[in-house]
Amino acid sequence: MDLRLVEYFVAVIDHGSVTKAAQSLYIAQPSLSQAIRSLERQLGVQLFRRTGRQLVLTPDGEAFATPARRILRDVERARSAARDVLALSSGQLDIAALATLAAYPLPELAGEFHQRHPGVLLNVIDPGGSARVVDEVRRGRAELGLTTLPLHSTGPRGSSLRTRELHTQEIVLVLPPELAAQLPDPVPLSAVAGIPLVLELGDTLSLVDDVLDTSALTVAVESANRQSIWDLVAHGAGATFLPRSLAERELQGVVLRSTTPELRRSIGFVHRPGPLSPAAEAFLAVAGVSAESEPSATTPAPQATEQRGRRAPRNRG
Repeated sequence: MDLRLVEYFVAVIDHGSVTKAAQSLYIAQPSLSQAIRSLERQLGVQLFRRTGRQLVLTPDGEAFATPARRILRDVERARSAARDVLALSSGQLDIAALATLAAYPLPELAGEFHQRHPGVLLNVIDPGGSARVVDEVRRGRAELGLTTLPLHSTGPRGSSLRTRELHTQEIVLVLPPELAAQLPDPVPLSAVAGIPLVLELGDTLSLVDDVLDTSALTVAVESANRQSIWDLVAHGAGATFLPRSLAERELQGVVLRSTTPELRRSIGFVHRPGPLSPAAEAFLAVAGVSAESEPSATTPAPQATEQRGRRAPRNRG
């Protein structure tokens, strides 16, 4: 049903005649009369009868009047909600993020975004692992993904995703002071195999998986709780890998050591091709990455380097 016909019908009721209704709607009277007849044909009923110079609602017209007004109110509410979303005064933005990136830099970006657009709800998803972040975006369950770049192959549609680089992070070894005293500065990656490690399940190893033979690492503790890992490192249970910016902000009483060769990773946003929502564009503007890249050239999963050997179960302390 054409909403204009419903609007015309209500206007005739409110003004009491086709002539006055046509004047208020800025359309010709014959056009309005034709529109009412078209609505009657669609409904299969007569809506008005003429009494002298007045139009009077028939019983069918009276029955349709209430739902007609409700239709127009619902449409106006929908239009108002859409305007609010466009104006960033309401709505929701779904972001999938790696656990370490959800700890930093996402909170700072979210805080600044909330100050600018307090009516928009941010829903942060932690699916676990870069491939799963990309999958959440590819399947449309998240509009933005915050992950490491470049993307590794994620299936036949992975290469269609767009990426926007945020910055490069240095990955450092975080150690209790007594353990750091036994190691050179910077720490050679070849020495990491002899260091007891405290790892976050599914995330910590992703920081160094490209350059280390993770099968040779000595794992003292594995935990899914990020805060407990940080506490364990601070209390001497072992070392862990973290982005320097995150470790400097969140951990106290520990020593941060660069490695040789230095570990770095590029991070940024990934999204599906096509226009983004106003909220997503505003969030990327807050992050300072408003320029869109070309379609992401996904790379295959990294092959073993000279420091990586054949996979085997990790040593556990």
